[in-house]
Amino acid sequence: MDRPSREQVLMDIAKAVSSRATCRRRSVGAVVARNSRVIITGYNGPPAGTPHCDLFCDMDNHCTRSLHAEENLIAFAARYGTSLEGTQLYITLEPCIKCARLILAAGISEVIFQDSYLPSGVSDGFRLLSDSGVTIRQWKTP
Repeated sequence: MDRPSREQVLMDIAKAVSSRATCRRRSVGAVVARNSRVIITGYNGPPAGTPHCDLFCDMDNHCTRSLHAEENLIAFAARYGTSLEGTQLYITLEPCIKCARLILAAGISEVIFQDSYLPSGVSDGFRLLSDSGVTIRQWKTP
């Protein structure tokens, strides 16, 4: 039987979750897993219960309303009392420095990302996570 790996399934879920994003700039999806089981998902967009970004979006400047997928996911976990200690984060885009700090604070131990934040080099987020002992690597489709 030809089955996808658990990592492939988790990354596929992150990609599917990204389709819920409301940001017009980029759709990012994230999944936190523990022992290869989905715990929480998140995508980029405004905080839950607030109007979608397209009502306030200023494409010429940096978004001031939308949460990154990691922020959304970590906030949801905090709201419902779900520990992320020792979990793995599968995400469609490498974390930025701001999200890297949150990932560290939440206790996530491993980050697997699909696309690089800075295609030309190593990002500050990658460097911070790596230097702090978090395993971080780019997903390569088998």
